[in-house]
Amino acid sequence: MNAHELPESGTPSARSWTVVALLLAAATATGLVLDRHVSLTSLAMVYVLAVVIASYRLGWIESTVCAVGAVTALNFFFMPPRWTFVVDTRENFIALATMLVVALVISRLATGLRRETETARLNERRARQLQALATELAGVGSPEEVLVLGRAALSAAFAGPCSLALADANNELIHADALDTSVKDGMRHCMVEAAVLGPGTGRWPGLNAWYLPLGDKGQVTGAACVQPALAADEDGRQHAQALCSLLAQAAWRLRLTSSMLAAQNEAQHKQLQNTFLAAISHDLRTPLAAIVGAASSLQTQRDKLSLAEQDRLLGSIAGEAAHLSTVTENTLQLVRLTTSAHELQRDWEAMEEIVGAVLARVRQRDPGRRIKSSVPEGLPLVRADPVLLAQLLGNLLENALKYSEGPIDLVVRTGPGELVVSVKDRGPGISEAEQHTVFEPYARGDHPGSRGAGLGLAVCRAIAQAHGGRLTLRRRNGGGSNFSLTLPVEAQPPQGDLP
Repeated sequence: MNAHELPESGTPSARSWTVVALLLAAATATGLVLDRHVSLTSLAMVYVLAVVIASYRLGWIESTVCAVGAVTALNFFFMPPRWTFVVDTRENFIALATMLVVALVISRLATGLRRETETARLNERRARQLQALATELAGVGSPEEVLVLGRAALSAAFAGPCSLALADANNELIHADALDTSVKDGMRHCMVEAAVLGPGTGRWPGLNAWYLPLGDKGQVTGAACVQPALAADEDGRQHAQALCSLLAQAAWRLRLTSSMLAAQNEAQHKQLQNTFLAAISHDLRTPLAAIVGAASSLQTQRDKLSLAEQDRLLGSIAGEAAHLSTVTENTLQLVRLTTSAHELQRDWEAMEEIVGAVLARVRQRDPGRRIKSSVPEGLPLVRADPVLLAQLLGNLLENALKYSEGPIDLVVRTGPGELVVSVKDRGPGISEAEQHTVFEPYARGDHPGSRGAGLGLAVCRAIAQAHGGRLTLRRRNGGGSNFSLTLPVEAQPPQGDLP
């Protein structure tokens, strides 16, 4: 039941007058049937019963008219002289007057009792609604859910139409495009004043609706418009304020949660940057120091060094420079891939060509020909950035060469709607504890000779995710690791669309 279902003192309906007429007719008919068998006092009680029924079922205007009509009917039909409105004795006049007073008192008391009963029931319903809304709002996770629950609650509590809109941090209404301009203006004004506007509030009493802010000054998260609004309906306005208070608390909680998460993300970002700078500075200083030392020795003591020693220093310079290049490339690639604004340059590519290019480059550092490849013919094309996929496979193969001594298998196979590229080695493997962090940036392994910022596998995972795929790690039976890149296979393009 909404606030406007209580009986009001306005114009009675035709249905109410019909009920009054039927009650008086029924009482008169009953009296005519019982006239020869009961006294006049008993007949008067029949009309009093009709007045009581009218008082309990109808408004006070209808019940009052019913009381007057009952006295008039008793006088006309049963009070001597019958069939006239004349009262011949003082005793009869006093009886009629007494009956009228009693009927009016009963009408007033019954109407008041009925209204108090309806008010108590309405308050109970409102309390249950507030409790249910508070329970539902406790589990919301987005402003859109608050809007849905809030609009449903206002529509259930009031005849409407009711409107609700939330505001951003700058007090600008959002999700309010469908609202009338006048409604949005009223919402903005109540948000600015942080007070209820409309009938009975002392602020803008000429409005036909209540405009209620969600929250207090400094913490306003939106506004509501409730119609129709009556100045005398203070209980209804207080219920609307209670509903808006619950909605405001939920919206403010979401805003605080969002701000807290943003602050946490910012703190994590700062910490990540500090870790990144510390790791990179360490991994840049070490090879730079080795390059500077070797170059300085060649520059100042070249005449004193043997050719073998000079070749060793030149080899050290070349190796450290290559390591610097790898660290720099991985660092730049990780930054690009973790930036939401970065878009891949994807095209239809053949995995056979990408694998062939990677093997041609990596085998220059594989004189023992440890890498064995298995690439079937007729593989489907994939939409990918070939440079990034080549970098991913290159990182996996170079790690396998560096941390294992046995054969390395590069296997390409197809599955339902996917293409899988696996790099398998027979090295010492990766422990269970490390498998949870091996793809995280700056996660250095404890393998002998391990060096670097721990960015290689992090870049590999970022490249896989950027292509809508995934990179997984499993331990191999008998020792070693199996890194598998899984890429989705999309609907193949027509031959004429291929580059």
